[in-house]
Amino acid sequence: MKKVMILFFIFNSAISFANEICSRVATISYQKVLVDAGSNKKGEGLRFYLDKDPISKELLDKYQKKNKPTILSAATSTAGSLFILAGLFQTNDSAGVQNNNTLIFGGATLIAMSYLTSKTIQFSNEKILKQAVDQYNKRNTPYIYFSPYKDQNGNSSIGFGVNQEF
Repeated sequence: MKKVMILFFIFNSAISFANEICSRVATISYQKVLVDAGSNKKGEGLRFYLDKDPISKELLDKYQKKNKPTILSAATSTAGSLFILAGLFQTNDSAGVQNNNTLIFGGATLIAMSYLTSKTIQFSNEKILKQAVDQYNKRNTPYIYFSPYKDQNGNSSIGFGVNQEF
């Protein structure tokens, strides 16, 4: 029963984060614009504006390139899943590395580490998107009001600033 519960929580965790991809918006000329076109085209909604500035376009391309999934993360997640399956299908109670619990917890740990590593890389890449928007705002109008570090309520978690024109 414990094994089924562990699998249930592992597979449901990915579903709960699915709405995160499509929820980011930027304000441009008092209009809300979706920033992410999908999981593989993060930041694509700003391309129409950022293409006007060569530096911003280059930063957006760099941001999208770094956000692509890597073979390493896919391989570690697959290996973790295989460890969990091997632990579930193991019938003998051997001691050592081939123990059921060792395989299950090792696989879950491998999946968790892969997930945390990819989320950390994605979060650090948000600086590049912020730089692209800042570079665009320095030289072009209309201004893009967007912070990649906002939560669901619109509260900024890292940084603040005031733009005032007279």
